[in-house]
Amino acid sequence: MTGRVTFVGAGPGAADLITVRGAEAIRAADVVVWAASLVHEDVLRYAAPGAEIVDSSTIPLESTVDIYRRAAAEGLHVVRLHSGDPGLWGALQEQLDACAEMGLAVEVIPGVSAFSAVAAAGLRELTVPEVAQSVILTRLEGGKTPMPERESIAEFARHGTTMAVFLSAARTKQLATELLAGGYPPETPVLIGYRVTWPDELLVRATIATLEETVKAHKLWKHTLFLVGPALDAGGTRSHLYHPGHFHGFRRAEPAARARLRASGA
Repeated sequence: MTGRVTFVGAGPGAADLITVRGAEAIRAADVVVWAASLVHEDVLRYAAPGAEIVDSSTIPLESTVDIYRRAAAEGLHVVRLHSGDPGLWGALQEQLDACAEMGLAVEVIPGVSAFSAVAAAGLRELTVPEVAQSVILTRLEGGKTPMPERESIAEFARHGTTMAVFLSAARTKQLATELLAGGYPPETPVLIGYRVTWPDELLVRATIATLEETVKAHKLWKHTLFLVGPALDAGGTRSHLYHPGHFHGFRRAEPAARARLRASGA
């Protein structure tokens, strides 16, 4: 069997933010399946002139699986484009399962997630030393797909670290309520990103206290991601990785700087 399916992370929107490996896979594809509702059409510029282009936003999973079945029968290379990274809210596993049942060879090529694009556009680091060293990726419960019982915004908010909240723009009142219930102070900064890296990109700063009114003022109901946490407004700290008193396999520590670092309790 020579048919195969490559799942490619198309990135957050801009065509030049796809990986080199992802672009090369598209060039080699006989069929490119993409969702016009989620992936910017500029990414299709990497497709070969004779490639078949299928918009998956108008068809159910079963029709997409039929394309994979045709790939198995005719020895075709199908590229399935996913927005951002395929491993995050991409309905990837059910497609992998279908390909496995057909014995199709598969490859998954990761992509730049929207949360990384929003952080970059906002010129912020998500893991600021002494402020936040973890990032929670989640969404508000109660959407189209049920959340596991143990996963809720309020429970995750208790960690007080950086949180990236997807698929929740239509219910910002509930989102703000749960963030506060979990322990974030009302003045906690929020970075709101709408279709970041698309031509109509919008980046807005708010706090949890002003989150609902800000989102409604800009009429953001979908394609919106929230970064929440103290790291989004932090500065003045320093990582030990490049401190002259820190050593590792490629660099020796400066003795005086090492002594100062140890004296500080670090």
